Amino acid sequence: MPALWLLCIVLAIAVIGFFLGRARAMASAQGDARHLHSLPGYYGYNTALTVLVPALGVMIAWLILQPMLIQNAVSDAIPGTAYADTGALNLIMSDVRRVADGLDLAIAQGAMTPDAATALSTETTNIRETLAQVGVALGSDVEPYVLSAAQDYRRLNGIGHLAMTVIVLALAIGGFAFAYLRTNKDFRARNVVEKGVLAMLIFAASIAIMTTIGIVLSLVFNTVEFFKLYPWTEFFFGLTWAPSFGGGSELGIIPLFWGTFYISIIALAVAVPVGLFAAIYLSEYATPAVRAFAKPMLEVLAGIPTIVYGLFALLTVGPALVTVFGPDATGWMGGSRAVITAGLVMGIMLIPFVSSLSDDIINSVPQAMRDGSLGLGATKSETIKQVVMPAALPGIVGAILLAASRAIGETMIVVLGAGAAARLSMNPFEAMTTVTAKIVSQLTGDADFASPEALVAFALGMTLFVITLGLNVFALWIVRKYREQYE
Repeated sequence: MPALWLLCIVLAIAVIGFFLGRARAMASAQGDARHLHSLPGYYGYNTALTVLVPALGVMIAWLILQPMLIQNAVSDAIPGTAYADTGALNLIMSDVRRVADGLDLAIAQGAMTPDAATALSTETTNIRETLAQVGVALGSDVEPYVLSAAQDYRRLNGIGHLAMTVIVLALAIGGFAFAYLRTNKDFRARNVVEKGVLAMLIFAASIAIMTTIGIVLSLVFNTVEFFKLYPWTEFFFGLTWAPSFGGGSELGIIPLFWGTFYISIIALAVAVPVGLFAAIYLSEYATPAVRAFAKPMLEVLAGIPTIVYGLFALLTVGPALVTVFGPDATGWMGGSRAVITAGLVMGIMLIPFVSSLSDDIINSVPQAMRDGSLGLGATKSETIKQVVMPAALPGIVGAILLAASRAIGETMIVVLGAGAAARLSMNPFEAMTTVTAKIVSQLTGDADFASPEALVAFALGMTLFVITLGLNVFALWIVRKYREQYE
């Protein structure tokens, strides 16, 4: 049974359980809700949650674990002589999944029967041509061990789906029966439902923490593997970035971090003044009508995908800068991809981050402080300069640091606007690259994760993670330590 249909059946059982559980509670109280321990709805919610939580929990866990277990079981059956390393095994497994999906599609379209798919052989059938007829394209002829693995994959997948269907339906029906039978007027349904909802809220909050831990552990393990293959001193202090998958790579991180920080500094030089002045205008000078129009329009910039900013840098800003600073003018800029191009566009992207956070912080300064300053004879501009801004300064600094961490982690604008050259230079009109751009390039294609040239991406990511985490922690520390507490 498809997972979607199984989900619909479980939801239908939960809905039926809600109404039957509520009706049973009312019947036990002779139709008078005053005799119930809890409101009637709680009895229905208790039945519905008892159906949904175990069934959906097992279903989600099954859908996550089943593909991994089946992949491990099938990959162990592939002969070791068929592949040289882990990367080659991954390519074989992708072919296995493609053939298995193709056989399922052929059965669904009536091109072959399930028995024929199970008995299929490379000696009697051209698998590539057969699957091409149902719209599945394969890059090469199917080897016998690939077909055998694909048939095992289909068989195990079918067994897994059948077992999941039986277990999930059994849990749903069993949960319904358990909750329905214990429903009566004295049952503390409200307490049970509230504890269940609390447990789900705790679980939801834990997902973010566990995800962060998982990300960090995956980076740490692969970074450790990288430093087993490449000296950490050359990585952190090397001045040359020249990866070569054929060997002899130089993987010094300093040129990448120089490009990262150079572009980020230019971006902040654009975003901070513009965003801060916009925040001061919107919070102190703009009328309610202007603010209601200007603030949403300014925040529209935050919703634009970064790939659009990258195209804007490549097609508009870069050529415009070449016209001004290019060979026909000053001769400083040889191409549209340069540090200045990416920095300017990234600064535009960061304006909403600085302006929105700064606006909220400035608005949080109590009006009594403004009134007191004006009452002492200060002008509006003096009040802003000498009262409002000092009070809001810690929060504004935190907002700037958060924008800086966002700039350091940007990828698409850099890839399209700054180029791919890893160099140490003070010239903003030259092409450079950043850490994030090189992470993408090192993991693009059929990377062999046993080589330092591929594992270096995890070391770069771990270093960048530590730096951005440090900036965020520092920003929060500044806000909490120096923020004025107003009564």
